[in-house]
Amino acid sequence: MKQVLKDIQKALLSGVSFMMPIVVAGGVILAVSLLGAEQTAKGLVPANDILKFLNTLGKAGMAMMIPVFSAYIAYSMAGKPGLTPGFILGFMANNAVSINGTDVKTGFLGAMILGILSGYVVKWMKSWNVGKSLRSVMPIIIIPVLTVLGLGLIYYFVIGYPIAIMVNGLLKFMTGLSTTNAIGLAILMGAVAEIDFGGPVTKTVSMFTLALINEGVFWPNGIFRVLVAVPPIGIFLATLLFKKKFNEEDRDNAKAVGIMGCLGITEGAIPYALKDPKSVYPATIIGGIVGAIIALFGKVECPVPHGGFIVLPVVSGRILFIVAILVGSLATAVVLGLLRKDATDNSEIK
Repeated sequence: MKQVLKDIQKALLSGVSFMMPIVVAGGVILAVSLLGAEQTAKGLVPANDILKFLNTLGKAGMAMMIPVFSAYIAYSMAGKPGLTPGFILGFMANNAVSINGTDVKTGFLGAMILGILSGYVVKWMKSWNVGKSLRSVMPIIIIPVLTVLGLGLIYYFVIGYPIAIMVNGLLKFMTGLSTTNAIGLAILMGAVAEIDFGGPVTKTVSMFTLALINEGVFWPNGIFRVLVAVPPIGIFLATLLFKKKFNEEDRDNAKAVGIMGCLGITEGAIPYALKDPKSVYPATIIGGIVGAIIALFGKVECPVPHGGFIVLPVVSGRILFIVAILVGSLATAVVLGLLRKDATDNSEIK
C-alpha cells in the first residue's frame, strides 16, 4: 500500500511540474489582457483587439492546464501510451458535461482521478500477452480507444452522477440560507469555495451568486469575488513571510500566482494545493471564511461576474472589499506558514 501511495505521489508531482509553466504563462497573459478592461454585466471585456487576442491566448493556456496535468499523471505511471487517454479525459473533466439535467465540471479533482485511473488501466493493458498482429496497434488504437471509452463511461455514471446530485443539493441549501442565515451562508461560501479552485464546488457557488445577480441581489457575489482572490494572494504572501517553508521554484512561481489573484484568477493556487494539501486546504478555507465574514459585515456588493482588485470601480463597500481580501489572504498565509514544514520536507505530497 505504501508503494502504491508513493507511485501516486510521484505521478501527481510529475503532473504538477508539467502544469505549472502553463498556469504561469496562461495566467500572466490573461491578467495582462484584463488591464483597463471594461466592466459589463457579463464580466470584464478587454479594451481593444490586441488585448482581446491576448485574452483568448491566456484562456487557451488556462484551458490546457487541466488536460496537461491529467496527461502527465498518466504518463508518469504508464509511459507514452498514457498520454492520449490522460489528455482526452482531462479535457473532459475540465468541460461541462450534462448529467441528469445538470452541467457537471469536475476540474482538477476529476482530472486527477482520471489521470491516476488512466495510468493504472494503461499499465495493466500494456501487460496483456497479445499476438504479433495486435502488438503494433495496441499503443495507437486498442489502448487509447478502450481506455478513453471505458473510463469515460465510468466518469459519467460513477463520478459525474453523484457530483450532479451534490451540485443540486448545495444550490438548494445555499438558496435557503440566503434568506434565513446570512452569516451561515458567508461561512459556508468561505469554506466550500476554497476546496477545488474552479472545480464543481466553486462553480456551484458561482452559479448561485450569478442567479442572485439576475434578481438584483449583489451581496453574495460580493463575498464570492473576495474569495476568488484570497488563495493565490495568500500563497504569495506566505512565500514572503515564511521563505524557509518554500523552495526557490515555489517562491518564484508565487509572484505570478499573486498577480493572478489580484486580478481574480484563482487557478494559480492549484499546484500548491496538490503539492501540499494538508497545509494549503486548511489555510485557504480559514482565510476564505475570514474574508467572507468581513465582506458580509462590510456590506460588500459586486454586480459583475469577476473578482479581485480589478473590479473595484463597480464594487460597493470598496474599502472593506480591499480589507476582506487582504485580511483573508494574510490569514491564509499565516496558517499556511504555521502548518508547513521546512522546504526540504515539502518536496512531496504529504
